[in-house]
Amino acid sequence: MATLHGACTSTLLTTTVIRQTRLFTGSNRQRRRGGGGIRAKVSLKVTTADEQRLLKKGIAEFYDESSEIWENIWGEHMHHGFYDPDAVVNVSDHRSAQIRMIEQALTFASVSEDPSKKPRSIVDVGCGIGGSSRYLSRKYGAECYGITLSPVQAERAQALAAAQGLANKVSFQVADALKQPFPDGKFDLVWSMESGEHMPDKLKFVSELARVAAPGATIIIVTWCHRDLSPTEKSLQPEEKRVLDKICDGFYLPAWCSTADYIKLLESLSLKDIKAADWSGNVAPFWPAVIRSAFTWDGLTSLLQSGWKTIRGALVMPLMIEGFKKGVIKFSIITCTKPV
Repeated sequence: MATLHGACTSTLLTTTVIRQTRLFTGSNRQRRRGGGGIRAKVSLKVTTADEQRLLKKGIAEFYDESSEIWENIWGEHMHHGFYDPDAVVNVSDHRSAQIRMIEQALTFASVSEDPSKKPRSIVDVGCGIGGSSRYLSRKYGAECYGITLSPVQAERAQALAAAQGLANKVSFQVADALKQPFPDGKFDLVWSMESGEHMPDKLKFVSELARVAAPGATIIIVTWCHRDLSPTEKSLQPEEKRVLDKICDGFYLPAWCSTADYIKLLESLSLKDIKAADWSGNVAPFWPAVIRSAFTWDGLTSLLQSGWKTIRGALVMPLMIEGFKKGVIKFSIITCTKPV
């Protein structure tokens, strides 16, 4: 019976993927002919105001559709896990690996746990359903403010905070990371866990992170990047661009940049203690596990019921594995502090 169940699940998923891939390919052809939609480019180029508006709408609707599925299968943390390279990973380890990602980021950035130095006010930029916000608030006893483009995420994040007894410590709202609704210098810790890849204007993004940071505050950016270019290269190779453009279409990503690009932007803002690391090897088990979860009965039925945006995102997940294997995609952490 289990074999039959698995075979039926696999057949149904394969049929769905074939059908949706045809639609996806047709949609791309329409865009190339000048049809609607945003054609993301692998560059630092800032999109027009209309393109930014459409992009934000697409991101919000994508997460409105997909967040419940993710929570049901993976829990409250909507980001990669951190694994030991070459480790044999059990299914039960993935959620704990997501917690390790948070702790590793804090350690890399040297965020103090000394009661007199620990952060007391935190912003979670691109908060998802608030997993990082609640974790950081409990860890440091801090007030945490989360922002997201998705009304569904903001509402669910607040409900989970109330259920976990944190309603008086964390709050969530719909807001644009490129125009944060906070005063200058408000936060001791500025946290962006896998939201930078959605930002159409990377300079504006990091400028806002710096603006809301208090003097002496730590800024942590964990994000998807493309590989650094060599001194003789002006751009990525055509095949590399092809892979990233398809991922952009599926995940509503406007523009990829490199870790080196982020560092230059932070330097231009006179931020200090800038350092970065490539954690691509530490997240390698993540995407294969996400894809395997789609082959479960719960994953399959949820995917089919979710909507086209979620299905389109699922279709490009294998390209994330391809991008990591070929070295064009890098999972990067970049940290810095704001001068006192």
